[in-house]
Amino acid sequence: MSEDHCSFQQLPFSNLFNTYISDYFKLKDFYSGNPFDENQVKERAGNIVQPESKERIAKALKEYHQFLGISDSQQSQLNKFSKEESLVFVTGQQLGVYGGPLFTVYKTITTILLARKWEKILDKPVVPIFWLADEDHDFEEIASVGIPDYDEFKKIGLIDEGNGQPVSVQEIKETIKEFEASLRSELQETDFTEKLFSSLNKFYTPGKTHVQAFAQLMNSWFAEEGLLIVGSNFGSIKELSKEVFKTSVTAAEDIFDALENKSVELEKNFHRQVVIGESNLFFIDAKGGRLKLERSNGDWIAGDLKVSEEKLLSMIEENPQNFSPNVFLRPVLQDVLLPTIGYVAGPGELAYYGQMKSLYPFFDLQMPIIFPRLSISLIESGIERIMEKLPFAMCSYNQRIEDLEAAYVDQTNSKDIEGVFADWKQSINEISEKPIVFIKGIDPTLEGTAGKVVTGFSNEIDKLKGKVYRAIKQQEQTQLNRISKIKSQLFPDGLQERSVSPVYFMNKYGLDIWQNLLNDFEEEDLDLTIHHIVGL
Repeated sequence: MSEDHCSFQQLPFSNLFNTYISDYFKLKDFYSGNPFDENQVKERAGNIVQPESKERIAKALKEYHQFLGISDSQQSQLNKFSKEESLVFVTGQQLGVYGGPLFTVYKTITTILLARKWEKILDKPVVPIFWLADEDHDFEEIASVGIPDYDEFKKIGLIDEGNGQPVSVQEIKETIKEFEASLRSELQETDFTEKLFSSLNKFYTPGKTHVQAFAQLMNSWFAEEGLLIVGSNFGSIKELSKEVFKTSVTAAEDIFDALENKSVELEKNFHRQVVIGESNLFFIDAKGGRLKLERSNGDWIAGDLKVSEEKLLSMIEENPQNFSPNVFLRPVLQDVLLPTIGYVAGPGELAYYGQMKSLYPFFDLQMPIIFPRLSISLIESGIERIMEKLPFAMCSYNQRIEDLEAAYVDQTNSKDIEGVFADWKQSINEISEKPIVFIKGIDPTLEGTAGKVVTGFSNEIDKLKGKVYRAIKQQEQTQLNRISKIKSQLFPDGLQERSVSPVYFMNKYGLDIWQNLLNDFEEEDLDLTIHHIVGL
């Protein structure tokens, strides 16, 4: 991969994220360690207490893998995780159809690379883990893919609608075939197209759940790289989650105060990513709907449910599968079950982790170190060639298309065409005076004819000037079209990594593109995460 770099400050990233990357000391009160300080990471790894129920966790994960349909390819990773001294790096993401946006891949690659790096440093088994966001119920957020076109961004969505249940339990319907056809019609036919869709169709088939399809897809991309798939929306794993759920209830008021106080402190110089609620737990009703639990006058309420705290604790003990963690409680559950050195986060996740350091002590835990993921824009060779013909750096294309076009036109208008042609005409007039006087002295009747010749020169110069202006306009339009094309590729709907599907690049460069990318970074220092990478 040929690489260039771009400062995060030139791109749409928050002040909090930029400060975390460049000046961690200013945020040290909100996080548990500097990911770029090797000694702090070693200290974190040395202080991790292995889960008491690690054997039960491994058994539950094996059952989960069987349900997901990936048990055979996960066994070696599970054996490695089961070792007494093993540690983990974790990342995770929503169950986006066909893999979600590109950053899902980049988070996974970062996690694999970190696990390999720290396994060598610590001389202990370190497992990269992808935590499936299998409790999320926002179907609309996962049900589309983004494809850049020459001058626009195409968003292709499933025509299905969510039913309020966690996305993971919702089944893929026959409409997936129409979705596939729509996507395929937007992609250029290549040598890889048939193989790509044959692979996708093995996973995204009617009757499977979205969690099974997504897990199988990610497993096909990264199982051979040692990635272990983990999730929590499964009976035997929910059994291991009961104490976390109960503590979130019994300590709800103190947890709210701790989270709110830390968020207020963070807001003094930065921003809060998530609004704090009185509860961090959802209730799954009889229809499978995921309802927020709220406190009111000593009772707990969710939809038609209204129970005392004592009754709620009893319900959690008897049927933990009827409860689900929110955005704050999910990371805690993850770190109760796993010996986590660090979590690989995107900018938004990194921000909400900054609100929750004080939550971990309620569960006798320390927050893991938060590592930023790789941030990458992939530039195709055709785009790279036309970028060379324009005066803008890659990061500049983050601007509005109107501003880019105006900047280019201003640059074109800075050429002094009028001045050049005015000087030319004046020069002709000046050098013509002496010949005209000479001709007049020979035959005064020829003075008019000589003047007409000079005027003819001037008229031809004016015609040429018009042609020059038309040529510039034509070149200008060509370049404006190029600007639009580059913009649609690099910032199609915001930053490329947030909107474009991995399928787009797999169709162009092959199904092994992510393994090749991972191999390219294998020998790199992961300080690469301190800037945005540009290349392909």
